[in-house]
Amino acid sequence: MDIRRRNNVVVTGRPDGPVVVLAHGFGCDQNMWRLTVPALAEHYRVVLFDYVGSGRSDLSAWDEKRYSTLAGYAQDVVDVCEELDLRDAAFVGHSVSAMAGVLAVRAAPERIGSLVMVAPSPCYIDADGYRGGFSAEDIDELLASLESNYLGWSAAMAPVIMGNPERPELGEELANSFCATDPDIARVFARTTFLSDSRDDLKGVTVPTLVLECVQDAIAPREVGAYVHDRIPGSTLVTLPATGHCPQLSAPQATNAAVLDFLRGLR
Repeated sequence: MDIRRRNNVVVTGRPDGPVVVLAHGFGCDQNMWRLTVPALAEHYRVVLFDYVGSGRSDLSAWDEKRYSTLAGYAQDVVDVCEELDLRDAAFVGHSVSAMAGVLAVRAAPERIGSLVMVAPSPCYIDADGYRGGFSAEDIDELLASLESNYLGWSAAMAPVIMGNPERPELGEELANSFCATDPDIARVFARTTFLSDSRDDLKGVTVPTLVLECVQDAIAPREVGAYVHDRIPGSTLVTLPATGHCPQLSAPQATNAAVLDFLRGLR
């Protein structure tokens, strides 16, 4: 299979530079990184892709069984890295992609040498001693609403996820991205995202890791960022002066500065 076509792989930036792989979250595509790419491209070789089922990927390659677990998305990451023969790449994953990156590092440690986790959450559901931000009932209602009226759910939830109500164009962009996703594929991706529990995987991360959280995030509260940082040995936690779940769009300068500072420290 042509992985580059399947995952709509785009390579830009400095051809001989260190490699940075950018991975989008649920309901989105690589366009979510458009304000980050210029900041990286001068010094890094930047790899973008769409998960199968998202963006301009080959929808015929989507398989419900594969993409009903995070391992399926992590395998997309590994496939792209192997196709491009990447070594020691920095993987920047937004939201659920941060956890896909954790699994990808374990599956192909020679391919990925560092992690940047943007607004990560290893588990969205509250448990004893852990605050994920949602009760089990909250998630059941969220998924039921999504499955019964995906377009309506997208219009209602995108502004909540994006935050920044004073900038409604950001919520509208996210809603349009959600609506561009096939509802059946979105249903599976949503269940994979919101029902996953990857907390036990964090302790196995041994590569340099940056955890980026926002001051206020309706999807990944501050307690989650602290939890991820505490469970990944030697990780760095940075709280961005940003609100919402997509700081690469709502606060690109602060996000890019934090990412670049981390990447420079790897050299």
